[in-house]
Amino acid sequence: MRFAKYEAAGNDFVMLLDLEDVQPVGAEEAAALCDRRFGVGADGTIRVVRRGDAFFMDYRNADGSQAEMCGNGVRCVAAFVRDVGVTGAEDLDVVARSGSRSVEAREDGRFTVHMGVPRFPKSTVPMRGPAWETFLYQPLDLGGGLTVKASALSMGNPHLVLFVEEDPVRYHVGHIGPALEHDERFPEGVNVEFARIRDGDRIDARVWERGSGETLACGSGACAVAVAANEAGLIARRAVVRFPGGDLEVERRDDGEILLTGGATRVFEGSIDLERLSAFAELQR
Repeated sequence: MRFAKYEAAGNDFVMLLDLEDVQPVGAEEAAALCDRRFGVGADGTIRVVRRGDAFFMDYRNADGSQAEMCGNGVRCVAAFVRDVGVTGAEDLDVVARSGSRSVEAREDGRFTVHMGVPRFPKSTVPMRGPAWETFLYQPLDLGGGLTVKASALSMGNPHLVLFVEEDPVRYHVGHIGPALEHDERFPEGVNVEFARIRDGDRIDARVWERGSGETLACGSGACAVAVAANEAGLIARRAVVRFPGGDLEVERRDDGEILLTGGATRVFEGSIDLERLSAFAELQR
């Protein structure tokens, strides 16, 4: 199997070109590809399929589960199809499971993704509780005497933003993240962001991604952090969200549309033995 490795703010993906949709990738195969010791190593796999004039992003998390949206992945798809010569268009549409996103290639080499409009009712996150109710900047008990303000919203996938007072590096993301990811209040799981407002337009963040664990950045997570902070009156409509893997720019337009801007880079290309990969997947059972 031929593949390309791409990263966006350190969020890395195994990219597979399957324009005619003839080689689907299953959960076990995706998990094996993402394994950082026996496979290629990545936060997820993205199989790119042609859908008319658009490209479908068949995205799977590192554990093989399917995901509705990946903002960093959308930018990697745009870079990938341009790099391999499938299209030279500056503007293109990438279709995720939660809908289509338009992408603009910028002169500075970065990409801007139109991420859609955030949704706040619990029924749309989804989060248990009255369908019309919201959970925005409310106290959340993390245990051990630690209570933070938190907001839940959907950016096409579920997010829970924790507003913390100290540098996010001081928090045990590997303990708190998975506990909240599988919290019974979130029937489909949730991505968890730890965010500290630095000044008027900069936010430090770490993220625990549903199905992948802690990653160096998350595109939809950056949008969720900026939107939740703006909704709470903590920042203006434009923000730079700084993850360990790099900065992502987020803008909340007056019409509600969220714009996400950042880079996407090819790391390397290669091939992997499918029989060996299948043997590894069998061993993991």
